[in-house]
This record gives sequence, structure tokens and C-alpha cells, in this order.
Amino acid sequence: MSRIITTEGGTRERTRLSKAVVKAIRLLAQQSKPDDDSRDMAAFIAMALDEMHQTVETSVAAWEKKDYWVKADRFRMDWEWCRRASDTMRKAVLTDDWGTVAATSGLIAQKLMKVQLAPGARVGTPWVGAYQQLKREVAK
Repeated sequence: MSRIITTEGGTRERTRLSKAVVKAIRLLAQQSKPDDDSRDMAAFIAMALDEMHQTVETSVAAWEKKDYWVKADRFRMDWEWCRRASDTMRKAVLTDDWGTVAATSGLIAQKLMKVQLAPGARVGTPWVGAYQQLKREVAK
């Protein structure tokens, strides 16, 4: 059996997810009232933040092998907000608490303020069907 080699590192994955989250937050802010698209976007934000948090461990593993413990711990602390925001957003989406969704989206937008999204960026719509997927994950 051969090794599985991933060509996309944690940094590239976080960048891609950050851009998609920023686009979803912008579109979510333009919604006048919650609908199915709003649920999909909010669920996608929760799941994407969870994936971003998971990529932190893959990035940190290389530093820990080289005994860069302080750098690894600092990096973990810098990205810890992803896990907390993901948990908050996930609970809010599943309970239809749109006030919390809006407040959490604002906090996430502040954290991702430096992410630049070009007007013609081909991020697509990765959030389509995210609400159903989130409900399936919770049901497991």
C-alpha cells in the first residue's frame, strides 16, 4: 500500500476556506430575512471554521518535530478562535438563533478582516446543501 500524499498544505487550505467564509459572510449580511440560503451559508461557515481549526494541527506538527514548541503553541492560540466560533455558529444555526448568527458573523469578519477577496474571485458557492450536511453530522 502506498502513502497518500496531499499536495495542498494547511496554509493553502486555510486561505481557501477563509476566502469562502468571507464571501459567505458578505452575502449573509445582505440577506433581509433568514431563508434556506441563509441556513446553508451559516452552516457552511460553521463547518469551514471547524476545517480551518483542524488544519492548524497539521501545520503545527512539523514545528513540533523540530522542537519549536513556543512557535507551535502561539500558532494554536492565534487560531483557537476558529473552534469557539464554529461551535457557537453550529449551535445557533441548528436552533435558528439568528441574533447569535449575526453576532458571531461579525466577530468572524473582524478576525478575517485582512483576507482580500477580489471582485472576480472564483470562490463559487460551496455552501449549497451545507445545512443538510450539518444536520446529518449532528444526527450521527
